[in-house]
Amino acid sequence: MLRRQLIAAGGALAAAPLLGTARAQETYPSRPIQMVVAFPPGGQADVTARPLAAALEKQFGQAVPVVNRAGAGGIVGSASVARAEPDGYTALLALSSLAVLPEAERIQGRTPAYTVDQFAPIARITADPTLLVVPSASPWRSVAELVEDAKKRPGAISYGSAGNYSTLHVAMAMFTGAAGLDMLHVPFQGGGPALTALLSGTVQTLASGPGPVLPHLREGRLRPLACWGAERISGFEQVPTFIELGYPEVEFYIWTGLFLPAGTPAPIQERMRTTLRSVCEAAPLRQALATAGSPVAYQDGEAFSRFFAADNERLIRAVRRIGRLD
Repeated sequence: MLRRQLIAAGGALAAAPLLGTARAQETYPSRPIQMVVAFPPGGQADVTARPLAAALEKQFGQAVPVVNRAGAGGIVGSASVARAEPDGYTALLALSSLAVLPEAERIQGRTPAYTVDQFAPIARITADPTLLVVPSASPWRSVAELVEDAKKRPGAISYGSAGNYSTLHVAMAMFTGAAGLDMLHVPFQGGGPALTALLSGTVQTLASGPGPVLPHLREGRLRPLACWGAERISGFEQVPTFIELGYPEVEFYIWTGLFLPAGTPAPIQERMRTTLRSVCEAAPLRQALATAGSPVAYQDGEAFSRFFAADNERLIRAVRRIGRLD
């Protein structure tokens, strides 16, 4: 009896390394991948995440649920992914504010909830010049009219944002600083709530990526006054750039990118990257994002890493110009 037990135990020990190897080499992904959006539904990150997740589900054969984990202008959701297990099953669909928020925390005298080096950049999905929009019922039909009115009534005209130091806040701060305006900043928990506030009349102006505002522009509920791009946006050829209007330093883009926690094994990162490249090159996702007003601007590997680093430096300079908010 004892001999049989020893033989069985020895067999189990011999099999253990094989089981470990099998687990290490199991096909990725073998279960659902959670895609975290650090903002409420309706904003630029959410508009990109949902068709992207649907496309990835078809490629992976696994569910890719989009989880909106809003709070603190994007800090809560981003920090949750920074702390997640680096196994490829938790991803962050982030905006360009990813690097801004830790710097803003430092400016406010707080310890950042996460740092950029806690993420592995996988790929950029979109990169949209931002639009300045107002309700169609507003009296301003041009940037010149808005500037003239704002200078007459310092602090009276409000603009919404996705939170202090968010992409939407930084974009507007670039414009108001260049134009010498005193406008009232009203922060919300994300771009979706900020857009709702604009539509309801709670705020009077908003910087936004084209995607979230496109349906309302088509319906005639909103009016675009200018864009932050170096060139006019395709489909918005009638909308001038701030550069054209005499503000050469007012240039800004809201981009979306997919990140995994730092330390995620290289083969998993590459599997995610190659799959993203495939779905972003395919017609269904390209058509879905173009229809939503955010065409694919795919970039990965070293190119995305370089872009990410250069954009971080530019945005951090802008946040430092905003300074501490009491």
